[in-house]
Amino acid sequence: MRGVSPPRHVIVCGAGVVGASVAYFLARRGVAVTVLERTGVACAASGKSGGFLALDWCDNSPLGPLARASFALHAELAGELGTDYGYRRMDTFMLSAREQGAVRGGHRVTPPGWIDGAGVVTAELGSTETTAQVHPAQFTTALIEAARGHGAGLRIAVVEDLVQRDGAVRGVRVEGETLEADTVVLAMGPWTGRLATRLKLPRIYGLKGYSVTLEAAAVPAHALFLDYRTADGRHLEPEVFPRPDGTVYVCGMRDHQPLPESAEGVEVSEAACDVLAGAAARVATTLAAVPIMRRAACYRPVTDDGLPLIGRVPGVEGAYVATGHGPWGMLNAPATGLALAELIADGSPKLVDLDAFDPAR
Repeated sequence: MRGVSPPRHVIVCGAGVVGASVAYFLARRGVAVTVLERTGVACAASGKSGGFLALDWCDNSPLGPLARASFALHAELAGELGTDYGYRRMDTFMLSAREQGAVRGGHRVTPPGWIDGAGVVTAELGSTETTAQVHPAQFTTALIEAARGHGAGLRIAVVEDLVQRDGAVRGVRVEGETLEADTVVLAMGPWTGRLATRLKLPRIYGLKGYSVTLEAAAVPAHALFLDYRTADGRHLEPEVFPRPDGTVYVCGMRDHQPLPESAEGVEVSEAACDVLAGAAARVATTLAAVPIMRRAACYRPVTDDGLPLIGRVPGVEGAYVATGHGPWGMLNAPATGLALAELIADGSPKLVDLDAFDPAR
């Protein structure tokens, strides 16, 4: 093993929020970094997710310390990166609503004034002390640009495989050529397991979801989590996130369609998006007659045990992986990036213990 000698050149495969965070914290330490991305920065889930952040929602799982450290890092980065990417604190509520008819009983907690539809507010889930948001694509782009400001490079190219010799990584094969590096980080979301060489990693797969972005200005900073029943009896859990740019993001509608070859191949269901827009309209008249600016779909990277893979790739010296964060990728990316940068540069992480996320588990 390399010990604590810093790497000469790190290739980060993937320009989603996790890869961007790893690249930023490595470049900030003066490490030479090249980010490789097939399609574009934040082209998949990192550009199409909600960007919701929670301090303590992971407390009863191994993710708790990672999430708390990352929530604090988000607050620091909002000032450090020097750009406005929509970071702000929020109040967060739980609502019950139906596509047709009303929910029995009244509000259990005082509702925000703009929640004036058929929904019933059943709980306050978080305050400005414990919940926040970012605009995912803008945050990911800010990390990449800050990494480039510290000397990192970005190249749009298809990573085909790891290049290895004597059990150690020597770089990656990109479109028929070898890019040399003594360290490689695999952060390609659900596509991480699709390299030509089969690695000894737990299964990584993609869970598809849909979203709509509504044009609705001046909606307060209140995140909504819905218990929603459709007219045909389906139980859905849409999430509604107003953003400071005059839009409202609504997501949900899980789908088990297989992962396509790349982010360009992700298909959007018009019907699923219409259900999401309808759910938002049921809880607030402000959202009932506004234009749909964007319909989207993405695949979140998930693992069988629900925990991310963060650490050394078993059996390949100099290879690391960071993926499988599921619904908490945007939240946990900063702590993942900093802890992995510490592991790579110093031999062990100082920020948080990564044992629970060991790819060798």
